Amino acid sequence: MAEPARVSESSSESSDGNLSNVSSPASPTASPEASPAATPDAASGRPRKGPFSFLSGSLTSFGFGWLALQLSSRVVAYYGEHPPHYEARFAQSIAVFMKTLIVGMTFLATFTFAFVGLGLFLTFIRSLMPGWREAEDTP
Repeated sequence: MAEPARVSESSSESSDGNLSNVSSPASPTASPEASPAATPDAASGRPRKGPFSFLSGSLTSFGFGWLALQLSSRVVAYYGEHPPHYEARFAQSIAVFMKTLIVGMTFLATFTFAFVGLGLFLTFIRSLMPGWREAEDTP
């Protein structure tokens, strides 16, 4: 049986009865010399993504989309040459269902990767325009 999690003893009670955290972590602050890509995001504390991240993600997604397209074309060619044929009506129905499912999933993967790649490429183009960081910060 696992022990219950213990409460950290870093909290102390102030004179008015409120609990306060004694050792609060320092909030990340950006120095004026810091590059915009290395500026931490206020919500997560991690550096923001820059244009190179968008471009590499776009190329990766387009690559996976191309591979999925090759797989899709081979699956269609295979089922074109070897259509499922069974004497039992129930078996034929299941075979056609599986063929449709497999072909549909390969094309779904193709277009999913292609549209993600397109979206990341458009975000890359947008990130090259001046003032995109200020537009991201506005609510």
